[in-house]
Amino acid sequence: MKLKRISSLLFAIAFVTGCGNKKSSISPEVKNITESVYASGIIKSKNQYEVFTKVNGIIKTIFVKEGDLVKKGDPLFQIDNSNAKLSTENARLAAVTSDYATNLDKLSDAKNAIQLAQKKLATDSLIWVRQKNLWADNVGTKVELEQRELNYDNSKNNLAGALVKYDDLQRQLKLASGQSKNNLNISKTLEDDLIIRSDVDGTVYKINKEQGELLTTQASVAVLGASGEFIIELNIDEHDIVNVKPNMQVLVRMDSYKSQVFEGTVTRIDPMMNERTRTFKAEAIFTRKPQVLYPGLTVESNIVISSKQNALTIPRNYLVNDSAVMLENGDLQTIKTGLMDYDLVEVISGVTSASKITMPAK
Repeated sequence: MKLKRISSLLFAIAFVTGCGNKKSSISPEVKNITESVYASGIIKSKNQYEVFTKVNGIIKTIFVKEGDLVKKGDPLFQIDNSNAKLSTENARLAAVTSDYATNLDKLSDAKNAIQLAQKKLATDSLIWVRQKNLWADNVGTKVELEQRELNYDNSKNNLAGALVKYDDLQRQLKLASGQSKNNLNISKTLEDDLIIRSDVDGTVYKINKEQGELLTTQASVAVLGASGEFIIELNIDEHDIVNVKPNMQVLVRMDSYKSQVFEGTVTRIDPMMNERTRTFKAEAIFTRKPQVLYPGLTVESNIVISSKQNALTIPRNYLVNDSAVMLENGDLQTIKTGLMDYDLVEVISGVTSASKITMPAK
């Protein structure tokens, strides 16, 4: 009697075990399916940029605070750099000293020298002509004639030299005047760089430095961008980038808005890959956006590559080697697939809605 009860118990265990091993089967279903590319990213304000200084120095004054609205050209920071100010003053003094109008007296002296040389040439020319006439009448000596001719030649050379000297002096004065003015303008530009100004109409989103801190040209001082206008900056894997095109729809999710889904459109794709992350940057704009946005919010998105209504689909985890399914009797059936998302795959041929398939063993 005891042996009979043990046999019955073993039969019941075997029956239950056998039922547990039996795999459930499903049939393909007609559903809507969308194929998309996943991309993570962040929210950025339109025209967002990092502010850098062009000169090194100490922050003397901060004219704005985070959240302030600014116009293009508004001052943001003032840098204290005594060397730049001294350079400007030195350039100003040099410009005054080298100014062309200030040095006209030098040209006047050179012009007087030309006039004297012209008079001397005229005198020596007249004396030489007279001496030649006397020599023709056998009056005077040949030495006197040659001396008068030599004086005439020297006068010609002196006049030519005076003219050249005048032209050179005029050219040098103009060059020095122009160079000194250019140097002054350069120094003024460098001094103007001591005031960091906004490049956009927008909002001061972040200030990275405090008054009294040392600034270098490599350090970001602040972050500015447009007010109330935002873009979605996405990172797309190199394996997916060939499928992404401008004007494609983007479905956006953010932790800040939990399960809500917002819509956007791809506007731009950077042509150069980031070698470190092996991703491409793309930008999208919202076509249906949240009421409140801030730069730096993280996003997860799906870029819609294609979609199809009323497609015959199966769960993606029922695929075997991406090209077959297991029928209810255990046979493998080759299928042709179409669109694919994270959960579903479209079946173009190989099975029908009446077919029974089972999940493959893992």
